[in-house]
Amino acid sequence: MEADELVRGYLVLGLRLGRLVSGFVDSFTGDPALSRSVDNEPRLHPRALAGHARQLRAELPGCDLAEQRKQFLDAHLRALECTARKLDGERIGFVDEVERYFQVRIRPGDEDSYAHAHRKLDAVLEGPGSLAERLTAFRTADEVPARRLQGAVQAVSSALRDRVRRTYALPEQEIVEYQVVTNKPWSGFNHYLGGYRSRVAVNADLNHRMSTLPHLVAHESYPGHHTEHCRKDAGLVAQRGCAEQSIFLINTPQCLMAEGMADLGLHAAVGPGWGGWAEEIFRDLGLRMDGELSEKVESASSGLLTVRQDAALLLHDRGGDPDDVVAHLCRWLLVPERRARQMVRFLADPLWRAYTTTYVEGVRLVRAWLDVRAPGETLGSRYLRLLDEPLVPVSLENEVRNGLSWLAHGSPENIA
Repeated sequence: MEADELVRGYLVLGLRLGRLVSGFVDSFTGDPALSRSVDNEPRLHPRALAGHARQLRAELPGCDLAEQRKQFLDAHLRALECTARKLDGERIGFVDEVERYFQVRIRPGDEDSYAHAHRKLDAVLEGPGSLAERLTAFRTADEVPARRLQGAVQAVSSALRDRVRRTYALPEQEIVEYQVVTNKPWSGFNHYLGGYRSRVAVNADLNHRMSTLPHLVAHESYPGHHTEHCRKDAGLVAQRGCAEQSIFLINTPQCLMAEGMADLGLHAAVGPGWGGWAEEIFRDLGLRMDGELSEKVESASSGLLTVRQDAALLLHDRGGDPDDVVAHLCRWLLVPERRARQMVRFLADPLWRAYTTTYVEGVRLVRAWLDVRAPGETLGSRYLRLLDEPLVPVSLENEVRNGLSWLAHGSPENIA
């Protein structure tokens, strides 16, 4: 099979699955005629689509494509086959399902480490009352008033955009439009529209806080999803002809890569001191934020990263009662029941049930990869590879292992 034919087959397969699962195609900026053609054909049975995925994977080794593109397509065709098999009614264990989607094998976190994180939070948030009460008080004082949310988002976005554009070239016409919405299972969502334009929806139901809003905007826009879409659109697609990058499909390895790098967007764009940086932005809006304390709380809370993934395992792998999952989230994340139920709503959604892993394992993997930089390599240049290359989780894992070996032995020549 010719390379162009195989890539077209991948795009068609993704679009066909998108007709069976609403929201499965997050964005498609390729040939509109291809999309129209799929829209006008009869819907195919999931079993036929699973067979198509297997056929394309079998053809891939003999195809005239660069090895990095083959690795990307192989990983994604495996994920699409899993989606089709599940749609066909096949029972696939939750842990196996997650691995086929995202190339990671998940397991429960360590409650001792969660208790240690609680002790660190307890030391940071001094004062009377229980830790949960003190954390609730901190979060309440940190909230952005609902009527100020749109303006706060725009101000943070403008500051991040200026910063990111000084580091990473972006098309002059790129733009992000923000909308405040309600009644959604997520906190924010980037809709990439093509032509270097994004529409970012921010869910007002979640009482956004000054200490989390910079993370959300960095995640969705600069240097996160919007920036990645723009650079891959301009580079991989327009310049290098990698048409497979014109489609973004839910429950595929590209999701874990995208969410991991986006969650570390503020780390890459601002780094230590982000609290004071954000405090100045909010001060100009007449809002009072304790930036130093916010950084300390975030650092102490980092040990709770896997709690949400535990909740997914409890719900889908162990058949736990939703009320028990809510209790688990309330206990370890120290969130109110209303917030925990919002999280369970996301976990229970048929499309998003496995997706929490993209944030948890994505952050863990991308941070480890960013930390094993070669001598003289900057964080900015390392992050640029995430924005520009068609990387998959397995390739990052291999580089982390090689990087750790290099650090241990002091010379790349010593790596087997």
